[in-house]
Amino acid sequence: MGVRIGGGQGFYGDTPRSVAGLLDAGVEYLCLEALAELTLAILQKDRQRDEARGFTRDLPAYLHAALPAVAAGRVKVITNAGGINPTAAARAAIDTARELGVSGVRVATVVGDDLVPHLDALAADGGLAHLDTGASYASFPGPVLFAAAYLGARPIVEALDAGADIVITGRVADAALFLAPLVHTHGWAWDDWDRLAAGTLVGHLLECSGQSAGGNLSTDWASVPHPWDLPYPVADVEADGTARITKPDSLGGKVTFDTVRHQLLYEVHDPAAYLSPDVVADFTSATFDDEGHDRVRITGVRGQPATSTYKALLAHHAGWAGEARVAFSWPDAAEKATATAAIFAERVRSAGLAVDEWRFERFGVAPLGGPTVPTPHDEAPEVLLRAAWRCADARTAALVGRELVPLTLSGPAAGMTGVGRGGSSPSELVGLWPTLVDKAAVDAHVRVSVEEVP
Repeated sequence: MGVRIGGGQGFYGDTPRSVAGLLDAGVEYLCLEALAELTLAILQKDRQRDEARGFTRDLPAYLHAALPAVAAGRVKVITNAGGINPTAAARAAIDTARELGVSGVRVATVVGDDLVPHLDALAADGGLAHLDTGASYASFPGPVLFAAAYLGARPIVEALDAGADIVITGRVADAALFLAPLVHTHGWAWDDWDRLAAGTLVGHLLECSGQSAGGNLSTDWASVPHPWDLPYPVADVEADGTARITKPDSLGGKVTFDTVRHQLLYEVHDPAAYLSPDVVADFTSATFDDEGHDRVRITGVRGQPATSTYKALLAHHAGWAGEARVAFSWPDAAEKATATAAIFAERVRSAGLAVDEWRFERFGVAPLGGPTVPTPHDEAPEVLLRAAWRCADARTAALVGRELVPLTLSGPAAGMTGVGRGGSSPSELVGLWPTLVDKAAVDAHVRVSVEEVP
């Protein structure tokens, strides 16, 4: 007997309108993937302002949509919306249930991904070295704002085994949210590498909003039906790991070999060795069969034993950023943008303002892709210049932005129109320090608690 799971969220700020279609499609587990590295930084700033924050603020909106079905026993919810404060998120979930008059629902909280209390022990004997550069933790530009390990599916399975209806975690690996209900339902062993790999692949296909159902499609994108009504994906997974990716029939979008393979390679470094906390999955071993009617069957996924470490992410203050965007019209739009960037930078230097880092992009002439994007043969009719800068303090970052404003009338002829975001409200930057930590040292502090809504 298979189990039906749905991916109802792909990021913090996604739409809770996804929930209704998935519930209509009969998903038994609604998985809400809310975190990214940027999200953790945002949540840290929230927690700095209010210690009761640190979880995604749209969690109550998702639960408003799902709780009636949860109370009726139709679906369970699994989410990492707890961010860097899962305990507060669980309290918000209980408050939301009470607000709706829902009782008897069991809310589980997974904690232990927070490494801050254990950093000294983890750093002993050369631990916490930078994953990319190899730099010693002794050179960490502290203090540490947050430190989170990417946990796997095990504590979520523990919560489900304990009868939880809603499971709220902090930082767990994205695909682990989806793997957990498969392990729980099918009773997969933790060394059944092929099935764990199959479940991880399914999780990867469901974790990014509507991308497996036609969203963000790079080929034949214009053929996606009703893109304004794009569904979020569903997976039917059998006990042997065979899966079918589909979507709610009542909504637009489409599920095909192309939509699924696009998501398969999204945010993947080595598809033959996709590292997760629970297994090393070989995505290249999978066979995809397009069965038509928005059904893609997946078989043959292979896996290897998991590593002995978790990925972890530490964060530190990294200065202050300002940003401005100005538009230039034909003729010579690109040249005007380039000249204005140079004039702006020289004005800032002449004013004695210290900028640690500049970034200039010209939208309309290869801004995002940089040198990888061909320059247009024809002159661009308009170009948008994005200027961004990093300074050591907020006051300097704000003063830098003011040096751009006079160029509205004193820059290239018929040039700047609409100076926006002049840097008067700089934003704090957070630097990230990826590392690896021993699983045993982290697991010793992972705890699962379950509370029933009275």
